[in-house]
Amino acid sequence: MAQLPLLVVAAVFAAYVLLVIFKSLHRIGPTQVGLVVKRYGLRSLKADTPVAMRGEAGYQADLLMPGMRFRLWPRFAVYKHPWVQVPAGEIGVVIAQVGKPLPIGAKSARYRTEFGDFSDLHAFLKGGGEKGVQRPVLPPGTLAPIHPIAFIVITAREVFGTPVAPELAALARHGHLAPESFGLDEEQLHVKVIAPGKGGDVVGLVTALEGEPLPQGDIASRLGGYADIAEMESDDDVSDAELIDALLGSKNHEHDNYQDFQKFLDAGGRIGLQHDPLLYGAFLLNPFLLKVELVPMLVVNQGQVAVIKGFVGLPTLDTSGAEFKFGSIVRPGHRGIWQEPLRTGKYAINPRIYAAELVPTSILTLNWANATSHAHDLDSRLESIIGKTREGFVFTIDLQVQIHISDARAPAVISMVGTIRNLVNEVLQAAVGNHFRNTLQGLAAIRFIETRQEVQRAAFDEITRYLAGYQVETRGVYIQDVVFPEALVGVLTRREIANQERATFEEQRRTQLTRVEMEKAKGTADMQAQLASAQVSVEISTNQSLAREATARGDAAYVRVTGEAEADRTRAVGLAEAEATKALELAKAAGFEAQREAIGDLPTALVAVAGAIAAGEIKIAPDVLVTGGSSLDGLAAALIQTLRARESNGARIVETADG
Repeated sequence: MAQLPLLVVAAVFAAYVLLVIFKSLHRIGPTQVGLVVKRYGLRSLKADTPVAMRGEAGYQADLLMPGMRFRLWPRFAVYKHPWVQVPAGEIGVVIAQVGKPLPIGAKSARYRTEFGDFSDLHAFLKGGGEKGVQRPVLPPGTLAPIHPIAFIVITAREVFGTPVAPELAALARHGHLAPESFGLDEEQLHVKVIAPGKGGDVVGLVTALEGEPLPQGDIASRLGGYADIAEMESDDDVSDAELIDALLGSKNHEHDNYQDFQKFLDAGGRIGLQHDPLLYGAFLLNPFLLKVELVPMLVVNQGQVAVIKGFVGLPTLDTSGAEFKFGSIVRPGHRGIWQEPLRTGKYAINPRIYAAELVPTSILTLNWANATSHAHDLDSRLESIIGKTREGFVFTIDLQVQIHISDARAPAVISMVGTIRNLVNEVLQAAVGNHFRNTLQGLAAIRFIETRQEVQRAAFDEITRYLAGYQVETRGVYIQDVVFPEALVGVLTRREIANQERATFEEQRRTQLTRVEMEKAKGTADMQAQLASAQVSVEISTNQSLAREATARGDAAYVRVTGEAEADRTRAVGLAEAEATKALELAKAAGFEAQREAIGDLPTALVAVAGAIAAGEIKIAPDVLVTGGSSLDGLAAALIQTLRARESNGARIVETADG
């Protein structure tokens, strides 16, 4: 009986030993770590660290790896925690609860390459690791045995580790620990993907939440500032295009596109908006240190240029000349309007620091009407022009104006008007509207209608002159439509009806004349055979007439020549005969004169008559003799009459000869 208590004691002791052994053995799963807690010890932890590095009571720095592990119970307690696992498409943000305090003003801890993925707590602390947000993030697919007290790892789906801050510890105990507990949302803990979307091409504008302050006057940080641009400008052979390439050429390769935030700071990166945006890709960015905003990429289409207004860069150095009074035009890299615009292409440019004004360099058509252009909406605020004529008639005019801005002059135009929309709404709208209102006011309504083309040409000349002051070309001014007053429409309608009636009557008259011509042509066609025969006859007769005319001309020529010869001969013969006759008559006259003196006048006459009768020159007996008396009486009378005639004739011959 005395041995019974001893047996009980032994049994209890054995049970206790078994219990100690049982509680001291820990099976750590393949994706687990064992967090060892030392319940009591001779040393106490420092107030600024929750992890014991030298055997102090509390959370121990060394973790139990997968397998069967022994830690003597009840001095040690072991709590199982999963390995930190970062799913695909997510990142893990690490917050250290151990290490040195952050420097004053710092928001994140300096990182060294020996820290690795933070699974070696001793290397972290030995390397001078600091408390707080760690600058690198754990990439997707990470699976690491990270100390659950030394570090908290935040992913989109789960928070690994146990916070020691009282407010977070309370949330953890109640199972409410989530990314929102640390001021993050789920989207920030995903890999940042920049890719074209429904809105087109985009870039990522980066804002750094930690770094040295920006220099006074700067609104964005560019690694190295603009010393490289100043150096390039010192070379006179460097073109504006080369300067633009240097400005738009990203320096993101120096810090792996902001993914190596430590390199970013070491290279001189500063807090605030960054000069270089992110292009297409997937990036592991720490949401505590970087903020990314997606904005459309600058796309300059064919027929456009982009005039850049630089808000950062070297100090303004105006290149426009003293005569230009509308602001500063500078070389690329200086603050102001760049003198060289960007031409067709896509540009990864930060619109917060480089404002781009797209200027159409093709012919721009603007409508002063209810309808707007399909190619743009610059004329959306333009309305039909309303004006009064001299008599007070109200006209509504739909107008179209075509303008052109050359690419070389685009910076000067933007410097003068600010934007193309301002050019349309402030400059053109006032100039065009006032011109047509003034023109209408000085014209009679009918005069405006009759001289519409002249009014259009005058408007073209006036608008051309006006826009030339803004270095804008005018290519056309066209009056599209005119809405007339109802009273004037009635007058014009009646006038047009009268004109149409007059035109109708004139057309009818022309129709009848055409009909007459047609009938005439028809009759001519019907008589075509006879006309052809008559035409042939006419031609034959004409040819015969021409032949006869030729013959007559030949005969006439022959007769004329022959006649002239015969006339010459006849004149010669006549003259000879005349001379002979004259001589004979003179001889006869002389004989008669001598005979008369010898025998007297009457006997001389009788002798002459007898001689004439003898010669047969005088008929003494008529062919038919009719007489009432004796024949002798009639014969004697005729003889006497003949003698008297001869006497008279002889006297004339004598007179002629004497003359």
